[in-house]
Amino acid sequence: MGPLNGVRIIEIAGIGPGPFCAMMLADMGADIIRVERMGQYAARTDVKYQVLNRGRRSVAMDLKKPEGVESVLKLIETADALFEGFRPGVMERLGLGPDVCLERNPRLVYGRMTGWGQEGPLSKAAGHDINYIATTGALGAIGRQGGNPVPPLNLVGDFGGGGMLLAFGIACALYETQKSGQGQVVDAAMVDGSAALMAMFYGLKAGGAWIDQLGKNFLDTGSHFYDTYETSDGKWVAVGSIEPQFYALLLKHTGIDDPGFQQQMDRTKWPKFKEKMTAVFKTKTRDEWCEIMEGTDVCFAPVLSMNEAMAYPHNVARNTFVEIDGVPQQAPAPRFSRTKPEIQGPPPTPGEHTESALRDWGLSSEEIKSLKEAGAI
Repeated sequence: MGPLNGVRIIEIAGIGPGPFCAMMLADMGADIIRVERMGQYAARTDVKYQVLNRGRRSVAMDLKKPEGVESVLKLIETADALFEGFRPGVMERLGLGPDVCLERNPRLVYGRMTGWGQEGPLSKAAGHDINYIATTGALGAIGRQGGNPVPPLNLVGDFGGGGMLLAFGIACALYETQKSGQGQVVDAAMVDGSAALMAMFYGLKAGGAWIDQLGKNFLDTGSHFYDTYETSDGKWVAVGSIEPQFYALLLKHTGIDDPGFQQQMDRTKWPKFKEKMTAVFKTKTRDEWCEIMEGTDVCFAPVLSMNEAMAYPHNVARNTFVEIDGVPQQAPAPRFSRTKPEIQGPPPTPGEHTESALRDWGLSSEEIKSLKEAGAI
């Protein structure tokens, strides 16, 4: 009963950011068919752990056969959207490019996700998250002074700048189609998405409030009031006391009464202040600091492992994590007051729903039989 209940989407199976996009849309209630290439995943096991594939049905097709391509075009006739994550030109070579698909269904939203975009000098080159965020300034802004830039997992390029951007683009295009009656192509490039996520920092830089050097700013570990600190038991806490009133509480609860610390934004003093802050946090365990600061306006939190995060009282109270078939995983987000999203099911085995999904989407028994005889499904 999520907000996308009744929306039909075709996912041309890929890895990483594409499945993440589909997971988000499926969590919101969309009816998604994941089209797998036949035999591609035959050796894979433990599909229940492929959390990104949850909530949709899997159809295995041979898209190198004309019958397989035609069956996808048949599905497109009743679909609201289709998306793919291949390099530019791949879908065209398969006979499933946007021109062909929009001719079959003029209302179709056709989502395309790539690293470098559909055009540009790097559009045909291979790449990964780390490459895309490197060229947008994001990677170069993450890390400590004197150290290497630190890849923030693959959250910024693949998932934030890629999968989430495509999900947002598809949702926007679906809304516009309701008014215009026309479909369109959504070009979601991870370089564009990564750049979008850096919007505030480019604004701060333009205004002179951000130095284009690693680890010398108030949000990049340069300051003493926005950083992580090791505790006496070898664990870590995170402090983000930016605003003056929160900073005052940080000084109060750490017991720092040095008048010099009142010069919070004096960059020249940050290294000295950080030395003092580091020494103070080393005097107590993480739990002891939680006892003192947690729940206050210091803007404090313990740095938790993934196991600890699932058991953290606030996350437990909000049901931030759920369990499906014995596999702990994140709950759908965001939340809605009326059209509440839910996980529609565990990750499917590739090809698990081929016949039933095709039938539900309008293919007749004779058409399905013909596809089987042709080796297309």
